[in-house]
Order: sequence, then structure tokens, then C-alpha cells
Amino acid sequence: MRQEPAQFWRGKAAFVLGTALAGPAMAQTAPGSPPPTTTPFPPAVAAPPAAGGSGLEITVTAKRLDEARGSIQPSLGASRYDFTPGAIDALPQGQLTPIDKVLLRAPGVAQDSFGQVHVRGDHANLQYRLDGVQLPEGLSLFSNALATQYASRMSLITGALPAQYGFRQAGVVDLTLKSGSSDPGAEASATAGSRSYYQPSLSYGGRSGRIDYFLTGQFLHNGVGIENPTSSDNPIHDSTDQWHALAKITGILDEDTRVSFIGGGSHARFEIPNNPGQTPQFAVNGSTAFSSSLLDQLQWEDTYFGILSLQKHHGNADFQLSAFSRWSVLDYQPDPVGDLMFNGIAPWANRTDLATGLQFDGSWKATPSHTLRAGFLVQRERATSLTSAQVLPTDGAGVPTSDQPSGIAFGSDLVGWTYGVYLQDEWKVSPTVTVNYGLRFDAIDGATRENQLSPRVNVVWQPNDILTAHAGYARYFTPPPLAQVNNAAIAATAGTTAAPAVTRNDPVKAERAHYFDAGFEVRPGPGLKFGFDAYYKIARNLLDEGQFGSPIVLTSFNYANAQVKGVELTGSYDSGPWSLYGNVAWSDARGTDIDSAQFNFAPDELAYIAQHSIYLDHSQSVTGSAGVSYTFNPDSEWATRLSGDVLVGTGLRKTVVTPNDASLPTYAVVNLSLAQRLPIKGTRGATVRLDVLNLFDHVYQLRDGTGVGVGAPQFGLRRTVLMTLSQKF
Repeated sequence: MRQEPAQFWRGKAAFVLGTALAGPAMAQTAPGSPPPTTTPFPPAVAAPPAAGGSGLEITVTAKRLDEARGSIQPSLGASRYDFTPGAIDALPQGQLTPIDKVLLRAPGVAQDSFGQVHVRGDHANLQYRLDGVQLPEGLSLFSNALATQYASRMSLITGALPAQYGFRQAGVVDLTLKSGSSDPGAEASATAGSRSYYQPSLSYGGRSGRIDYFLTGQFLHNGVGIENPTSSDNPIHDSTDQWHALAKITGILDEDTRVSFIGGGSHARFEIPNNPGQTPQFAVNGSTAFSSSLLDQLQWEDTYFGILSLQKHHGNADFQLSAFSRWSVLDYQPDPVGDLMFNGIAPWANRTDLATGLQFDGSWKATPSHTLRAGFLVQRERATSLTSAQVLPTDGAGVPTSDQPSGIAFGSDLVGWTYGVYLQDEWKVSPTVTVNYGLRFDAIDGATRENQLSPRVNVVWQPNDILTAHAGYARYFTPPPLAQVNNAAIAATAGTTAAPAVTRNDPVKAERAHYFDAGFEVRPGPGLKFGFDAYYKIARNLLDEGQFGSPIVLTSFNYANAQVKGVELTGSYDSGPWSLYGNVAWSDARGTDIDSAQFNFAPDELAYIAQHSIYLDHSQSVTGSAGVSYTFNPDSEWATRLSGDVLVGTGLRKTVVTPNDASLPTYAVVNLSLAQRLPIKGTRGATVRLDVLNLFDHVYQLRDGTGVGVGAPQFGLRRTVLMTLSQKF
């Protein structure tokens, strides 16, 4: 069971924060939540049931198996923030909001460039789960292979995670996918607006006998594919074309068994935006004349994935066995002359990554007081890299000896294995106290060979329907990405303008951390909830990432020692047509001594960090978000919803004198959305909506090009106006 400070009721726009409590019976609604009495923004008329089979029986079986799957992997004792369909629909862009922008509305999530977010002071370290199955990491940087419109419900799970969650543990983005039963019929939408914005999408779901199916896809074109490196209203050379698609097919074999297949893919093409007024660093073919506003750099990102699952219920036991695979490709095309003049290297780069594996999770209610859970994950991954580049020769001091380019080539082909197994017990000590304790064992065999046995324990106390408190400890083992720059690649650049000043390249190691978390939630009245959470992390070999050169990918490195700590305050209120929420979080993340991939850094930077504790570049002291939604005529076919929110940050780090010694200016971005239902005879209704992003056109900087591992300046999106028409059939 769990706390839920803003439950979504029949279309209400609400965010749900909570601490996972004990027992699958409480997986959807916390004790003390009042039943809904109004319908602020009524759903469209339901699609007619599909022909064939005994529909009611199949629907009941599917729902029961959904609940059973949730009981296999509960977030017991962790902090869970849920985004219901109504909450997402109330956001600017609604279901078409990118996943990273949805997550910014959760407590402790800081915004960064390239579509990245930082959860509780961590850089990346997020895992994504589709219907309970962990999706392997890919190579995408600017784009996410997943889309918000895939999900019927989305959750961010943080804190001291139970033993079933391993490898990526700053946060778990848990997506419950739509199905033909949850979203029957067809829906088409089209969005257009400023900045050459155009985004059509289409979804269709249904059921035929025992087979349930759901398909969805979208295309996106706009002129702001990546953050603008200048404060100008419109970036130069920044268009993008992307598509996302997903299919989910489920078959009920009998009342206790089902199989499902999930397949999806994405493709994205990006122009790398230009920063005018830059000075070339090198002469090429006798010339140093090149305008940085004319650079033509391109990057492509492709991802395809598939998941095949078998779910079974037998007596007091439930399990799910899944096979998964993910294929990712990244290609970078430089400006042949411009890259060489400005960066000293013009690389044509290709990277691929194929990960395939098995995941098993099961639960067994051994006694009324004990529920045992166990599982494993095994994954094989192959990562390849091939770069053909043009460089200039240099002397021993690094001074070019010729302005005639020469060619070099380097690459790698790595295979790695990842293993994880866990066992845990949910112990109902008393009616008000539940203890969830367990062990994980994780091992990697790739660029390094490492393993760790990790204890986990969470205690939840719920003395009444008003107060719920929790405390937990988790030992974490976080493997580094398999694809790393090897010493052969560094040797290939020796004696050229691409050679690093530091040639040391110790292997990137797995992060090992002790994580402590405690908090509580109170419900003083109907629809009103407040929460508090505090965390402290002590890490050895803390993993961080930086953007060093081209292609635009992130390279991992370790801080030998690090501490991350913070607190989060949350509140929400839901009553009738009103829905309000607010979050504010404070975080402090610091590290000492970079002890791997040292070639990415300047000698003086390495020397300083070896002797001093510095803020991590992605550390933002205060992060906040708040939103309000009101629905006019909530019980009418002509319902109108007005919603708005604000995102606040005190700025990521920058370097003035010493590494990461200052923060960028504080910013606050206000967004507004207006949605109007339109009943259309013979259909399930239409909705027209107006979204204004950055209503007051606030100019704010996410990065200024300085700081450890920061490659370029980036500014937040300027005012953007979008209009969407969606129609359900």
C-alpha cells in the first residue's frame, strides 16, 4: 500500500505523491482517500466493446492479472510519485509532453540540457520499466526512445529502493502501458505552432476474443531540436525530425495465464545548433576564415526494442518471465572543414549497442504475515564504436606542423554481461508496521569485472489514516556503461590536434553507495496531503558523465568519493473541479578526486579536484514545481479546463575561478494550457487545446559552457505557442 497525496478521480488533473506502503490491496488507493463526487473533465464516450469472446470475463481476468503483476514488484517503503492520465493531460502538450518534461513536475528533479534530468543529485542513473520489465540502456542522447502517450500511468520511484530494483537506482520510471481494454477505439491528433512545430499522432486499440491490442505512433518536426546555445529567440541550424511507435499485443491463455509482446522504435535526426561569433583555432588548407554560424553538423539516433512476457498465477504465487532486446545506433556527421578548424578533429562516428536478456520476478504469500519475492536478470550486451576522422599533425608541444589534414581511424568492439538476483520478505509485523528486507547480488563482466552483495531494508509505520512514516537503507551497485573510450583510441590521436593533454585513462568502475532515506506523509483533511522526505548517499566511485567533443555523446567517469544529500517537501489539494500541487527540494552533491577516464580533463582541473571537494556540475541547490487546474462545467460535454504550472531552479553549476564554484542564475518558467471538449455527433468527441510554453518569454540559461564535463552553453526554450486538435472515434 502507499500514500497518494493527489489521487486522480475519473479524469481529474492530479499528481500523486506517496510512500509505498504494505500490501497489494493498497496499490491503487491509500487509506482515507474519499470517493470522488464530481467529474472535473469527463472522459470521452467509451468505445463500443470489441466483438467476439465473453468480453466481461476477459476484462475481469486482465484486470486481475494486472493487479497480480503489481503485487510482484511493489515499491514498498520507497518514495513514489504517480502521474495519472488526468495529471499528464493537464500539462502543456498533454499526452505529447516529452517524458523528461513530465518528470520535471516530480520533487527533486532538476532540468538540464539535451533533454536530461537529474533525480536527487544524480547524473542520469535512471531505469525505465515497461509493464514491470526493465528496458536496457541505449545510445540516445537528445531523444528518448519512449513517448508519454504510450503510458496509461507513469510513476517515478526514488529513495531506498526494495531489492527488486538494481543497476540504475537514482530513480525508476515505471510505465504501465495502455492496452486495447484501457484505451479502446481510435484517436488522432495534430499539433502545430511556433518554431515550425508540427506533430501528428495516431492511436488505435481494441480486443478480439482473448486477444487485446494497442498501437500508437507520432511524428515530430520543429526548429528547436536541441537547446539554443545563445539567448536569441530562434536558434540557427536546429531543426529535428523524429518518429516514435509502439505496439502491444496481449493474449489470455486461461484465467491464470497470459502472454504479451511489446515492440517499439524511434528515429531522430538532429541538426547541431550553431553558436555565432566563435573564432577558429586552427588553419586548414591555408585558411582560418570560417563563420561558426554556417557549421553543418548532424546526428542521428535510432532505437528499437522488443519484450516477450509470460505471466502466471497459481495458488498464492505469481510470476512473470520476460525476454527483452534493445538495438541502438548513433551516427555523427561533422562539418568537414568547420569541425577541423574549431575543434582540431572532424570525426565521422558510428556507435551501436545490442542488449538482450531475461528477467524473472515472482512472489509467494507464504503466510498471512510473510510475502516472499525473488527474481533475477541476466543480460548480454555488445557495444561497437568506429570513428574515421580528419586531424592536423602537431609537434611535441602540440603546435600544428601542417595545415593539410590527415586521416586516422579507431574503434572498439566490447561484449559485457550483467547479472542480478534478489530475495526479499515483506513481513507484516503488526497491523500498523511492515518491514520489507532482502538481499541483492549483482555482477558485471565487461570492461571491468566486479560484484557486490547488497542488503536492503524498509520500515513503514501507519498508525492511522492520517499519518504514514517510512525509513530505509539500501546498498547500491551501479555498473558503468559498457561503451568506453579505450587506450588504443587515445594512442590513435597522439601527435595530432585531437590529442588530449592528459593520456591517463583508468577504467570506469561500478559505483558503490550506502543510501539512507526517511520521511512521512500527513492527510489532515479530505483531498489535502503534505509530505516530507530526506535522503543521504555516501558513494565510492560515484558515476558522473560529461560531454567531451564530438560526436555529441556522454562519457562516463568516477569521483573517488562523493556525498549527496537533500530534503523534499510536497503538498497537494484536490476537491471538486480544483486540483493543486507543489514541490520544493533542496539538494547538495559533492565529489572528490576523478579516478577514471582522466584524459577528458585538463591537468590543472584534475589536480585541484584531487585535493578538494567540489560541487558536481549537475548539482542544483533548490528545485521547485507547482501547478493548478480548474475545470468549468465538469459534468458537461462542453467541459473546459484551464491549467498552469511553474518550474523553478536555482541553476546548475559553472566555473568562475575553481571547478564548479558558482551556480547559474535562478529561473522560473510559467506554462499555461486551455482545453475545450467538443461533442461531435457520431464520434466519441473532440478536444481543442491551446498550450503556451514559457508564457512570459523568460530568458534563462541551463549551461554556460563552463564546469566539469560541460561542453557548450545552452538556453531554455523561449515562448512557444501550440494548438492541438484531437478526435476520438
